[in-house]
Amino acid sequence: MLRAPHLIRSTASSIAARRLSSLAKTMAPSAEAPIHLYTAATPNGFKVSILLEELKALGKLDYDIRALSFQKNEQKEPWYIEINPNGRIPAIVDDNREGFKVFETAAILLYLSQHYDKDFMYWFDPANDANNYSEALQWIFFAHGGVGPMQGQANHFFRYAPEKIPYAINRYIEETKRLYSVLELRLKNRDYLAGDGRGKFSIADINVFPWVRGHAWAGVNDVDQLFPNVHAWLQRIEARPGVYEGLGVPVRGKKLTKEEEEKHAAEARAWILGENK
Repeated sequence: MLRAPHLIRSTASSIAARRLSSLAKTMAPSAEAPIHLYTAATPNGFKVSILLEELKALGKLDYDIRALSFQKNEQKEPWYIEINPNGRIPAIVDDNREGFKVFETAAILLYLSQHYDKDFMYWFDPANDANNYSEALQWIFFAHGGVGPMQGQANHFFRYAPEKIPYAINRYIEETKRLYSVLELRLKNRDYLAGDGRGKFSIADINVFPWVRGHAWAGVNDVDQLFPNVHAWLQRIEARPGVYEGLGVPVRGKKLTKEEEEKHAAEARAWILGENK
């Protein structure tokens, strides 16, 4: 579809924030859906909602949504700490398995695959396809230990830090670009990160796609020119209906003007710095 590749770029969309309170009520966990997703409109949140939507479209599960407000610090409230002791989003509670709780995005993706993707549509059989399974894990860990943390720091120093520190901004933007260059090399003559031949769309892609999709928010521009394979990969994934649906959880934002970007970065800066006091 390619409907605005950077619709929701950060953990603090002011547009989303104004709607989260009502969404928390209208989208609270229900007795009907067995899987409860606690999330917000961030790259990490999108990872899980994308896989849930892909699996839901195949009739493999159903889930409901509880949107958490960072501005209200709901992710630090005692009831949520019982679900995720790290006080971050996303997390799930699975009533199909006696209310089993899972936090950390990569752990959630692997858990959902293990229990709800028995046909290996979005992952690889550890017993009978061990090499591809290992490759998928390698790219998951690459993203979890590299792209997310480094791009997150680029976001912070480029958008949110109370003072502009050129060294820090350059350090994390350049490291994010270096990590993109690794993806660029992997995607040469490939469509996806893991799998035989040109690969198949899997949790290896889902685990890093939302971060790379938000590259401009981190100050990484001209991706189509610098990393054409990565750019084509982004377009390919963005065109999937399940991905489109997942990017609308818990709310679908709109493409921001430069002025709106500055406004919502300022609002985010206020609560981020307040949380860290």
